Amino acid sequence: MSKSYKVKVNNASEFDISSEQFSALDAIEVSPSKFHVLQENKSFKAEITEANFNTKTYKVKVNNNNYNVNIFNNLDSLIKQMGFEVGATKKVNEIKAPMPGLILEINVKKGQEVKEDDALLILEAMKMENVLTAPRDGVIKSIAINKGDAVDKNQLLIEFE
Repeated sequence: MSKSYKVKVNNASEFDISSEQFSALDAIEVSPSKFHVLQENKSFKAEITEANFNTKTYKVKVNNNNYNVNIFNNLDSLIKQMGFEVGATKKVNEIKAPMPGLILEINVKKGQEVKEDDALLILEAMKMENVLTAPRDGVIKSIAINKGDAVDKNQLLIEFE
């Protein structure tokens, strides 16, 4: 079974490259991170200027043109399809009531910028005060409740832009 890779260049063009195609590439390393490449009887000078192995992102210069390259294998694609990609939990756009209770305090206003873990509001439930915090950096789009309101579980409280 051959491995295949998805290569995305400048977040615009996508290519599928098999391990056979990669092996057939006529490239010679002339110095660390610099290569001479022949493809279809054309000569190219290539240099890897930046590499982040953890995020699989690279900056490559080919004949003095710069490209941002992302490389994904089958496992990366499967993880993305399943919704387990890094940072997926930071895409929260709504804060809903985790339990029924009473809004004691609202610490933000519409249009306000907040940072992750900033206190947004205080919800009293079962005689306990619960501070609800921002799950990510963002801007408050709307506030659906007022101080003193009684709320139900899963009721929309705050929306992010």
